[in-house]
Amino acid sequence: MTAFRTEFEVQWGDCDAAGIVFYPNYFYWMDSTFQRLLASRGLGQRELQARFGAVTPLVDVGLAFKSPVTFGQILTIDVTLSEWQERRLRLDYRIECEGRLAAEGHEVRAWALTVGEKLKGAPVPDEFRKMLT
Repeated sequence: MTAFRTEFEVQWGDCDAAGIVFYPNYFYWMDSTFQRLLASRGLGQRELQARFGAVTPLVDVGLAFKSPVTFGQILTIDVTLSEWQERRLRLDYRIECEGRLAAEGHEVRAWALTVGEKLKGAPVPDEFRKMLT
């Protein structure tokens, strides 16, 4: 089930010397999609800190490239919450470019309480789970 869909237009600066998207930008777009998902639920990183005293750091990320993307093309990114664990959530991403599969990826995010300048893993609150599902 798709939890959220968003689009990005590929800018000139997103591309490398070969004229295709420079691979780290996919990770930026996946993170931006997650942030937009949070915003669509009335949340954001500041709200997570204020409301729950927590952040959602990445603990695993991966991406498989399927076809090249170039300047000016439109990416459609679907994110699905595919797995909840006690202290983590997994998000799966499907990235399409003008109707064709460009990449598939995932993020695993921990639930971490902010304790001073340190992070401490903690169970994901039911309230947060309900807000995202």
